[in-house]
Amino acid sequence: MPLRYRGARHGEEKRRISSAAAERVEEGMVVGLTGGTTTTEVARALGEMARLTIVTNSLSIAAELAVRPNLKLVLTGGVARPESYELIGPLAEATLSDLNLDLAIVGVDGISAVAGLTTHHEAEASTNRALIARAARTLVVADSSKIGHAAFARIVHAEAVEELITDAAADVDEVARLGELGMSVKTV
Repeated sequence: MPLRYRGARHGEEKRRISSAAAERVEEGMVVGLTGGTTTTEVARALGEMARLTIVTNSLSIAAELAVRPNLKLVLTGGVARPESYELIGPLAEATLSDLNLDLAIVGVDGISAVAGLTTHHEAEASTNRALIARAARTLVVADSSKIGHAAFARIVHAEAVEELITDAAADVDEVARLGELGMSVKTV
């Protein structure tokens, strides 16, 4: 389903998740954002902060933030993927390879203790992996419909993530399994 149609699903949960994620961001930080409807909500929540540098491969997030003079916006190069409005591939990954991020905020199509962070497209997974590799910390934002599910391509193993923010309807057994791997899980 194209991104433009998915935004309304779990809308209230995504707003609560994005608000909690924004609380993890401090002025002066360099924050990486992958594409997705939840990360776009995070970008909106960060839009009023000062002295932030936002690095993204998302055309949707770039469109939201390009008009914000209080932010420095860095958009990767890459090939546009129409289904997700993300720039992916070797050009995006080359841009990311020279950057240092304080925090990567990652949206996923699925997250589980067994499969890790997953997405529907292998090139998108590779670009997201490159963003995570350049970050000091990684935070996953995912509504409860993504918890315990595995999409086609792994981004990273669950152990590579410090924190997950999801909503209260998340499968409690899967949340416990993710916690056992060392991931801090916050439900909102």
